[in-house]
Amino acid sequence: MAALPRLLLHPAAKPLLFALALLPFAWLVVGAFTDGLGANPAEYLLHATGDWTLRFLCLTLAITPLRVMARLPALARFRRMLGLFVYFYGVLHLLSYSWFDKGFDVADITKDIGKRPFILVGFSAFVLLTPLAATSFNRAIRALGAGRWQALHRLVYLIAGLGILHFFWMRAGKHNFAEVAVYGAIVSGLLGWRLLQFLKKKRPMPLLFMRRQLSKQ
Repeated sequence: MAALPRLLLHPAAKPLLFALALLPFAWLVVGAFTDGLGANPAEYLLHATGDWTLRFLCLTLAITPLRVMARLPALARFRRMLGLFVYFYGVLHLLSYSWFDKGFDVADITKDIGKRPFILVGFSAFVLLTPLAATSFNRAIRALGAGRWQALHRLVYLIAGLGILHFFWMRAGKHNFAEVAVYGAIVSGLLGWRLLQFLKKKRPMPLLFMRRQLSKQ
């Protein structure tokens, strides 16, 4: 366990994570060129890119709880990269829908967004994710200021909820909620941990402790 912090700080750690995060994309590209995506490649790509967007979102949200509970502050250096991969796979998911489902017909896409709630929710999550990706750089943090930057990036909690709702509505037509329940439980646990930490910070001092402090004055 003592060696883990050193491994996380190793110069090769970030390039290795980058390569691992690209493996799903590489696998999809190879599958597309080798007819390895099943009978309906377009549908497979659409679902796979959506799944990987949600998976990387869960990984990104898991960084802070793991960093705190495992006492591994070095984990924080990977959060930005994982967050950008959420956006990367989200872009691929949107492109798959726009291309394979709608043939890049803007009018048809706009009509579909207004007509189908699960498309609207998914598109809203992507729109909210865009400024987070655009400001995931040190220059943006300096320009916005730490407080405003942190407030903006708290949108990730809303995005996570919208992502789960998008996934739920998408599976509702087939009454297949097993995966939705798994992702919902993961996201609920990660957000619930943050809520508990927030409540602990806001919890008033115990009455006995306050009396002791007053008696010392």
